[in-house]
Amino acid sequence: MIRWNDRWRFSMQVLSLNPIRTAILVITVAIGVSSVLILTSIGEGARNYINQEFSNIGSDLLIVLPGKKETGGGSLPMYSTTPRELTWQDANAIKQLSSVKEVAPINAGTALVNYQGLGREVIVIGSTSDFLQVRKLSIAKGRGFKQDERQRARHECVLGAKLKRSLFGSQSAVGKWVNIADRRYRVVGVLAERGESLGLDMRDMAIIPISSAESLFNTTALFRVIVSLNQFSHETTVKQQIIELIKARHEGEEDITIVSQNAMMDAFNNITQLVTAAIGVIAGISLLVAGFLMMNVSYVSVVKRRAEIGLLKAVGASKKEVQWLFLQESSILTLLGALVGVALGYSLVWLANTLIPYFSLAVPFWATLVSVLSAIVISIAFTWFPASNAAGVDPVIAMRGN
Repeated sequence: MIRWNDRWRFSMQVLSLNPIRTAILVITVAIGVSSVLILTSIGEGARNYINQEFSNIGSDLLIVLPGKKETGGGSLPMYSTTPRELTWQDANAIKQLSSVKEVAPINAGTALVNYQGLGREVIVIGSTSDFLQVRKLSIAKGRGFKQDERQRARHECVLGAKLKRSLFGSQSAVGKWVNIADRRYRVVGVLAERGESLGLDMRDMAIIPISSAESLFNTTALFRVIVSLNQFSHETTVKQQIIELIKARHEGEEDITIVSQNAMMDAFNNITQLVTAAIGVIAGISLLVAGFLMMNVSYVSVVKRRAEIGLLKAVGASKKEVQWLFLQESSILTLLGALVGVALGYSLVWLANTLIPYFSLAVPFWATLVSVLSAIVISIAFTWFPASNAAGVDPVIAMRGN
């Protein structure tokens, strides 16, 4: 019976005597494992990015949209009907609920913001002083809006950092007057750098009081209302309270849709996890390719080493021991390739995060574990038949060189 340490030493000698074959198989497995890690890190990075975006604007939020979303039978798309507009008065009524902390009604549109011949077409948001708190925005220079009823007749604005730099450069913008469409507004504040938030570039926009936005865009209809809940409020209960309140104000019509940040985050999480898993499976095809290559190389090795196999069996090695010799060789190669692949994958992810810091890739732990185990299982499965073929060689015929 061949001892374990003798089998190990024998396998290492065989691998060292065939450096090209060993290198090719190690590189093939390494490419397969690193591919799984890199591609799944993209999906995991996207999931983390979405979670960060939601955490930046809070998880205790409800978004009230005008119109009741309805879905017909079969696979008909979702559509909405709006019997009544959602107005600032509705938003103010929601704010009176004891379970509500802050309410930010939003009236939005695009307009040209101009200062001394320099202008940019940007998103202009009309809201109240609660908007900054609800969206967790901070002021770098100046101040936000004052806490009066609707900031009525106030022609004031807060600029995003990017918009401020485009119009004013390095000079101070606070106290200056800008034109938004055909109206003049005094800049009272500049937002701190924030970046994009769920597709909206907070740096490249202007915020004006809700009453000014109604006049500027010639509509009292709100785009949406963002509701921040009190710490101990129950989301489901508050949603029902808002629905009943709006029904009472809209003559019994339930003509709003309420979406919670938590529900949106859970939905995005589920989607990104499925996408990450699907990407990992697709990347795993490269491990199958490595398995086929290992099987072919093993068959060639069996043919070239017939005399060696015959000698082993002649000195007493059993079929099972010969088979395990080949399986052990493939396992060592695969494990070595997997370790190289893990090191390569993590190194490339680190390099990508260094070069692209605004979108961080992250290798999920399960991807590392699954890719290494899959590589080992695939290598054993694809080497089993060549190993069985080697174990079945007749020692007398093999030693004759036939």
